[in-house]
Amino acid sequence: MIRKIIIFTSFLLFVLGTVAAQTINKVEPLFWWAGMRNPELQLMVYGDHISEYHPVINEPGVYLKSCVTVDSPNYLILYLDLSQAHSGTFDITFVNGEKKFVYAYELKERKESTDDIQGYDSSDVLYLIMPDRFANGDQSNDQISMSTEYVMDRSKPGARHGGDLKGIEDHLDYFVDLGVTAIWLNPVLENDGKGGSYHGYFSTDMFHVDRRLGSNEDYLRLINKAHQKGLRVVMDMIFNHIGANHPWVLDVPSKDWFNVSPSKRGNHAKAIFYDNYASTYDSEVMKYAGFGIDLNQANPHVGKYLIQNSIWWIEYARIDAIRQDTYPYSDFDMMREWNIQIMNEYPQFNIVGEIWTNYTIGTAWWQKGCKLNFGKDTELKSVMDFTLMSIASDIFNDKSSPEGRLDKIYDHLCYDFVYPDIKNVLRFLDNHDTDRFLRSEPKDLDGYKQGVAFLLTIPGTPQLYYGHELLMSGTKSRPGGDGNIRLDVPGGWPGDSQNWFTREGRSDLQNKAWDYLQTLLKWRKGNKIISEGNMKHYMPQLGVYVYERYLEGKSVMVIINGANHEVDLPLARYKESLKEGIEGKDIITKRTILFKDSLKLASKEVLVVEMN
Repeated sequence: MIRKIIIFTSFLLFVLGTVAAQTINKVEPLFWWAGMRNPELQLMVYGDHISEYHPVINEPGVYLKSCVTVDSPNYLILYLDLSQAHSGTFDITFVNGEKKFVYAYELKERKESTDDIQGYDSSDVLYLIMPDRFANGDQSNDQISMSTEYVMDRSKPGARHGGDLKGIEDHLDYFVDLGVTAIWLNPVLENDGKGGSYHGYFSTDMFHVDRRLGSNEDYLRLINKAHQKGLRVVMDMIFNHIGANHPWVLDVPSKDWFNVSPSKRGNHAKAIFYDNYASTYDSEVMKYAGFGIDLNQANPHVGKYLIQNSIWWIEYARIDAIRQDTYPYSDFDMMREWNIQIMNEYPQFNIVGEIWTNYTIGTAWWQKGCKLNFGKDTELKSVMDFTLMSIASDIFNDKSSPEGRLDKIYDHLCYDFVYPDIKNVLRFLDNHDTDRFLRSEPKDLDGYKQGVAFLLTIPGTPQLYYGHELLMSGTKSRPGGDGNIRLDVPGGWPGDSQNWFTREGRSDLQNKAWDYLQTLLKWRKGNKIISEGNMKHYMPQLGVYVYERYLEGKSVMVIINGANHEVDLPLARYKESLKEGIEGKDIITKRTILFKDSLKLASKEVLVVEMN
């Protein structure tokens, strides 16, 4: 009888242990590494009433510093000290009275060096891609069912169109041939949501690639192949907000996990950060951006989770840089710590923040080393020049003003002095959130040539938006909204009637545009005069803007005629740049340009001249 009781009791404990083990839904990060410079690891444990359990770790070198419960009983947050830890698997025993179960957690062996994670710099040109709209390389993931309604329909601008990571991988040679050196992908993490979630900006799982784009393994393969071809990879991240189907939204961990606006809606008054007259009320509203479910990064557990998530992706996928979405809306102190911790682990890394402000001085305020931000450095390495984007299309595509409007471009560059590091300012003409540089299908390449020649020859790091080389056009104001600026690339889908990835599938004008951009990109690659050199520019005269890039006795003269007529440009005022040089070679046409008393320029002509 006693033996039966013992057997029954053992069986009961086994059953209870099995049932209890099923309450672990997941642990994040999925795994970690021994030997990180920051030895603290946060584990976010998800499970039904997991807070009723107490974790026990008896692994040499792994120490449980604290165990945090939150308002919801379905979370436990563990903080471990791994300063003495070694790679391998260790057990976490979860105990609740007589009930207990074991969860095995893996610490991987860290690579000896992070030298393969190079960041990007001003010698690079970034190429921005929206994965859902670029190319469909794997049709097997087109109709994957997730928790929300999902239908792939290329006829609807706001629906998913089926582009994926395999489609980008299949076109790596296209990028190399074009001459760009880095690819920036709009977010690739799971976005399990209805409607516009195709763009990736409403994450529902921060450790897994969206299955409709591929898998984590597909992402790793894409990055590895890109690196083999000399291409760097920039990962798009969003700390400010998450999607409505994220587990944190469906089961809120604590009442301070999210920001709630006092006005029940957000504002976009980013100038509040450096506004001497800002009210407390407006500053509090600013914390809530209104983009979706707004995370409170000031909560230390949220902040730690986000920092670790970035480090996890860098270490796991060997990405080279991060573009951080809606940067100013997140908590200042947490974002500062994020920059510090990432750069401590990966000194050559780069981070660019989406700082969408109306004025150069407001953008510069956010860059590391700025003397204007009240002595509290943001530690953010790179910022984005939205001011240039906002004026470039109207200026370079203008044909109504006889003398053009290049004085506005000159004025804009005059304010570059406020940037602590001009090389780490991302310059661009358009992106996934803005009207295309070409508002409508062009009849000629005048504006296109002026825009790309300027972008690729001024100080900073250039970024191109996919399809620019193919003369993609569009504005958000048309029916379809953002879908007009996020078009599919013809030829990226099986059965497309056109293939813009080939010369045969493009129009003559498209091929001329592609060739023009390719020539500039190939010339710029490795050109230290452009990536590292100084600049001298001259106030526009007769509608013509002239500037010099120079380094170590070598120089390049850029001459842009904004006028809609021929100009005979007197050259006396440029002698300090021309010096004794009287000729050079235009890198586009390869013709010799003579600099004597004057220079005849055709209407809207652009010259990029290597001086002899």
